[in-house]
Amino acid sequence: MKTADDHTKTSSPSTMLTFDPKKVREDFPILQQKIFNHPLVYLDNAATSQKPQCVIDSISKYYTEYNSNVHRGIHFMSQKATDAFEEARVEVQHFINAKSDSEIVFVRGTTEAINLVAGTYGRQHINEGDEIIVSEMEHHSNIIPWQLLCLEKKAKIRVAPMNDDGELIYEEYEKLFNAKTKFVAITYVSNSLGTINPINKFIAKAHQNHVPVLVDAAQAVPHLKVDVQKIDCDFLVFSGHKMCGPTGSGVLFGKLEHFELMPPYHGGGEMMLSVTFEKTIYKEPPFRFEAGTPNIADVIALGEAIRYMNRIGMGAAFRYEEELTAYGTQLLKDIPGLKIIGTASTKTPVLSFVLEGINAMDAGMYLDTLGIAVRTGHHCNEPVMKHFGIPGTIRASMMFYNTKEELNFLREGIMKTIKLLRR
Repeated sequence: MKTADDHTKTSSPSTMLTFDPKKVREDFPILQQKIFNHPLVYLDNAATSQKPQCVIDSISKYYTEYNSNVHRGIHFMSQKATDAFEEARVEVQHFINAKSDSEIVFVRGTTEAINLVAGTYGRQHINEGDEIIVSEMEHHSNIIPWQLLCLEKKAKIRVAPMNDDGELIYEEYEKLFNAKTKFVAITYVSNSLGTINPINKFIAKAHQNHVPVLVDAAQAVPHLKVDVQKIDCDFLVFSGHKMCGPTGSGVLFGKLEHFELMPPYHGGGEMMLSVTFEKTIYKEPPFRFEAGTPNIADVIALGEAIRYMNRIGMGAAFRYEEELTAYGTQLLKDIPGLKIIGTASTKTPVLSFVLEGINAMDAGMYLDTLGIAVRTGHHCNEPVMKHFGIPGTIRASMMFYNTKEELNFLREGIMKTIKLLRR
């Protein structure tokens, strides 16, 4: 595999001089439809983002022009598929500024990536009595794999708490470190609150104690420019479907020094150099961790999604999303009986809230009849909801293709919901 210096970017699109969300919306065919005779207002982007036409076309092109398995065939279509698949790996490498494309493993999503690290690096290094630090705002996918590992190894999870604004308390996190601390698994951005954690600071503290860190960046990569060398994480994981890519595609970044010592997670074809009944010799990373036929079409489309994100200009897009967040907060905060949950000073475009006297699911179902798609419930964040003493929230999560007009519709919809459901 090649290092960053060996490659030039496979695409270097010019970013837009000014960000025009209405122009960007034209790239997303699904946003043009109506739901229950209302224009679709899609505000469930933290669950999954919509896909631009170029990503959809990428999948269609693979299946209609060069559908073939990768890495194994000598014929034209196999070579073309392999080239496109590996170009996607390089796109990811540059997107997160990894040193080498050997540090990029393709998986089905963030959940599988975390389980891979827990099942390999974790099993190697966690022993009885050891401790793993997670935070109170973790998604269930960054809690359960570590619980399973701790159950197996008789180890212990320790939790870094947050305050009532939905911000991690760094001073309390510091106190958790001791000689038994062997790993930290922490989110970059909260999926239910939108909080952006000062991840550099948390990683630096762990490294001062010689503790490696896995960063859940599933909610960060759709909005922020993530640089794995700058934040100096040991592992970083994210899903393609939350950043305009297809479902079933995801990425595990790991420092090569860790990957080279980690055993395979799955066994099968492609990940080995030689197999006898006595012994198997495994390939070098990343192929050691990619057993069997991969999700070829969707990995290639993930590469196209990254090219698209680069084209629109992520910096300009996030500045626009900050405007949306501020605008939406002002619209909602004066609605009687509405309380915003998660008021961190630095946020991605997420507005989670509760309505006094109204069940969140009932509200979400009524908003749906108005064409407004929001998420209701605990958002795979039950510990967060327990912290605030609530069963769940109504979550409106935005992307750069959303507009202020849509947030106006949301406010109108909430007012109608209150009038109908609050008795």
